Amino acid sequence: MIPSSDTEALNELVSKYTQLKKEIGKVIIGQDRVVDSLLLSIFTGGHCLLVGVPGLAKTLMVNTLAKTLGLQFSRIQFTPDLMPSDITGTEILDENRRFKFVKGPIFANILLADEINRTPPKTQSALLEAMQEHSVTVAGNSYQLEAPFFVLATQNPIEQEGTYPLPEAQLDRFMLNIKLDYPSLEEEMEIVRTTTIDTMAQPEIVLSAEDITGYQRVIRKMPVPDNVVNYAVRLVSSTRPNTESNTLANKYLSWGAGPRASQYLIMGAKTHAAFAGKYSPDIEDVNSVATEVLRHRVVRNYFAEAEGISTDEVIAQLIVK
Repeated sequence: MIPSSDTEALNELVSKYTQLKKEIGKVIIGQDRVVDSLLLSIFTGGHCLLVGVPGLAKTLMVNTLAKTLGLQFSRIQFTPDLMPSDITGTEILDENRRFKFVKGPIFANILLADEINRTPPKTQSALLEAMQEHSVTVAGNSYQLEAPFFVLATQNPIEQEGTYPLPEAQLDRFMLNIKLDYPSLEEEMEIVRTTTIDTMAQPEIVLSAEDITGYQRVIRKMPVPDNVVNYAVRLVSSTRPNTESNTLANKYLSWGAGPRASQYLIMGAKTHAAFAGKYSPDIEDVNSVATEVLRHRVVRNYFAEAEGISTDEVIAQLIVK
């Protein structure tokens, strides 16, 4: 049993979640699944990678999300000449000839790393410590980032010119990998109608930073049945090739997901359950977040590429099993 105060908080979260969706919907037309996943990562305390071609409102979506949550928002446009100090900040000599640290844009609640794969890996790695430890080290001094802290990164498809693949260590720091698709005909017509007029709708603030950290604590306290933990761990282990029992992974994958994927599956399932008004996650909740948690943690081999089998298709077959 969870305390009555926690059940009240979870009930309240369902109402706030609905309100957030309504406010975001004032600006973002369609993309309900993407908005759901973004909110799930926020309340889980994870980072998010949004993958899609330019022009799908990735930047606008993150900006709108920050406004509705009342969080400090910062945006970095990643370019080939961006330096690590442009992200973290740097030390300068002040008028008294003493070194003074000038904070970079990473010191915010929500950091939008726009087109993160357009900068070389050296600069991409400047985010690693911040994403894992919520701190930044410059010239031997460590600086804590204010909670809550999220990196929401947008990425162009790697087939596009002028892109650099993200290192596996950095990919693993992202809880979710969210793919954005083109809008439907009706949605695109509505987008054109609402964005080609003189006035634009403005979302209202629904939650504060303190509210979010409070809900995160309640979600972490949700109990998880042993069979759900067992299912999540077995699902992740089924992505690892070179084992006798994992026939599908042996055939189509050259690399599988690590233990961090199991942790994120359970945390994501908890938040998914909380949004649905449940006090404990089940296997259905794990399956709902599995594809976005796993798709950037497994690597196809040449057999899968030759047969035209995508990572998502492999994961779908593993979930069914």
